[in-house]
Amino acid sequence: MTVIKNIADFVGRWFALLVLAGAVVGLAVPDQAALVAPHVSLLLGVIMFGMGLTMRPVDFAIVAKHPKAVVLGVLAQYTVMPLLGWGIAHALGLPPLLVVGMVLVGSAPGGTASNVIVYLARGDVALSVAMTSISTMLAPFVTPLLVLGLAGSSLPVSASDLFLSILQVVLFPVVAGLLLRMAAKRFVERILPVLPLVSVVGIVLVVAAVVGANADAVLSTGLLVALAVVLHNSLGLGLGYLVGMVGGMPESARRAVSVEVGMQNSGLAAALATAHFAPLAALPAALFSVWHNLSGALVATYWARRAPRDATGTEEAASTEASPRD
Repeated sequence: MTVIKNIADFVGRWFALLVLAGAVVGLAVPDQAALVAPHVSLLLGVIMFGMGLTMRPVDFAIVAKHPKAVVLGVLAQYTVMPLLGWGIAHALGLPPLLVVGMVLVGSAPGGTASNVIVYLARGDVALSVAMTSISTMLAPFVTPLLVLGLAGSSLPVSASDLFLSILQVVLFPVVAGLLLRMAAKRFVERILPVLPLVSVVGIVLVVAAVVGANADAVLSTGLLVALAVVLHNSLGLGLGYLVGMVGGMPESARRAVSVEVGMQNSGLAAALATAHFAPLAALPAALFSVWHNLSGALVATYWARRAPRDATGTEEAASTEASPRD
């Protein structure tokens, strides 16, 4: 177990570079990497089950203590990013499948690696965990409606099919993991240090599969899609911080909202795009998965050297568990 934990710690530290390596493998051996594409939903289900194992009922307690911060943060998550995805895709003249892909990324819940980034950035980790958890629980209801409303004119969208998919690959595994932790707390807490290894391997495989299935598109339109993804993530980070500022939140909470809004569950977006549209629609999600982990690491490095003006977020961060899963 010690060896596995050391490996898990290693992949957690080098998560962003490992995801980038997965994309390179997808380009280098596209036919082999594409064989994994049909199993993207299963991989995501395993990742989300791992997320559920890290969750506790107390993670939702902050909603009662600081409802304004949580509500504003989740509202920004499900308005800023979907609208940005739609607007950027149309501004750059992306084809319909890529428009859908951008909207899917924007309409996904928060990426759970955000909890680690917020911790490293000396932000309010309790708020980050609550936002991730609540946006994930809302995803089966909110994500299909957003995709239908914003991308329905580009391609046919079945909100009911998306709803069922998110139930199967997100909500059910998360709830199962949460219930298992409540029922077998000691056992689950013993394996918690190993979960980052499972999650990172899963995400790397998803990225490699999607890039492999779209190798030709990556080489022909990759730069334009990459520009769209960088703009999407960067504006999300900036507008998320602005929401916290306008909402009168302390500095640590602003950092948490910024990261939560800017980082998405791109694995879910890739799985939905692959299952309900075409592999090309998953390309923005794959590139987003690579980029937002790199940008998150940069943001964390910048803020880690600048203590927030309030101490609350730092104190809460020390007592909150977080592990990279997207």
